[in-house]
Amino acid sequence: VVDFCNQRRTFVSLSNSTILETSYLKSIYRNCREDQLQGRWITLDHIQPIFSKYDDVDIRYEKIGESERKRSIYEFTLGTGPKKILIWSQMHGNESTGTKAAFDLLNFLKDQNDDVVEDILTHCTIKFIPILNPDGAQVYSRLNANKVDLNRDAVKRVAKESKLLRNRLEDFDPEFCFNLHDQRTIFGVSGTNKPATISFLAPSEESTRKLTEGRKKTMNVIAAMNEVLQEMIPNHVGRYTDEFYPTATGDNFQKLGYSTILIESGHYPNDYDREMTREYTFYSLLKGIHHIASSNSYLEYESYFDIPDNSKNFRDLIHRYENKKDQAFQYEESLENGTVKFIPIKVKGDLSGLFFHKEIVFVS
Repeated sequence: VVDFCNQRRTFVSLSNSTILETSYLKSIYRNCREDQLQGRWITLDHIQPIFSKYDDVDIRYEKIGESERKRSIYEFTLGTGPKKILIWSQMHGNESTGTKAAFDLLNFLKDQNDDVVEDILTHCTIKFIPILNPDGAQVYSRLNANKVDLNRDAVKRVAKESKLLRNRLEDFDPEFCFNLHDQRTIFGVSGTNKPATISFLAPSEESTRKLTEGRKKTMNVIAAMNEVLQEMIPNHVGRYTDEFYPTATGDNFQKLGYSTILIESGHYPNDYDREMTREYTFYSLLKGIHHIASSNSYLEYESYFDIPDNSKNFRDLIHRYENKKDQAFQYEESLENGTVKFIPIKVKGDLSGLFFHKEIVFVS
């Protein structure tokens, strides 16, 4: 096996060879995956031991603030280029896939001998805030310690974490943002029987969902990411609803002029720990950032609308019976002794038109 993280490799762009790029991405990921991060429960205690591996490379990290419960919040900085990119993860504490994928990306970008790395770090300056909500992460909660949803706190900014993110945004003044989330297993890709493993969104800036120049730029980057994923996981990519949420982070950042790309990491078959999904999130991030680094304009955006809508057409489990009505279940996630357990809760109502991630047939 060739270690692409330690040997020079010429990158062939997507426009020249989608197949070669896919092969390249698969090759580098085998060696850049951060094996110290596993499973769904990822906290500050899990990521801090990793920081020391960046001490001798040109990736800087610093504490930039504290949570409501005085847990540290960190920021990583890399690159020297004029195109500024801000990334954050786990503003919902129980949505950890983006954190894992972003540390995989840092492992790749600390290799100074790869042409893709050189291209990105020469043209971009990247800041990454892992685990914006460390209090929520600690107890595996969407909310922060004061029960505030940070993703609905962009206007009032009552939470310390919301104030911190906004201050970093204004101080850094990025051209692009990547807002990393996880989505529920209920989402599938419209017109298919596939779960939405990755969903993208170019957030709206106001209620009419007008196609502003900032949204078009965001759509351009998403279209590039989708093109790669369709080679890898065709029909597993959805488009999240662009309904305008007046207090949401992405909507407000977009309105302020920062092109904000929402990545929703979802379900891949038999992957409740989201380790496969993490890999496709990594590919999305790397492709999106390299596209920004190597592009002089972001005019083409129409193919964004070729991505099918998300549909709430999946449930986790169905029990099928010969002589009685089938029963469906949706898992409720619960942190127990450091492990996320999946507790089946019975689904009420009509099951027609639904797909299921797991099926058990009972024969009498």
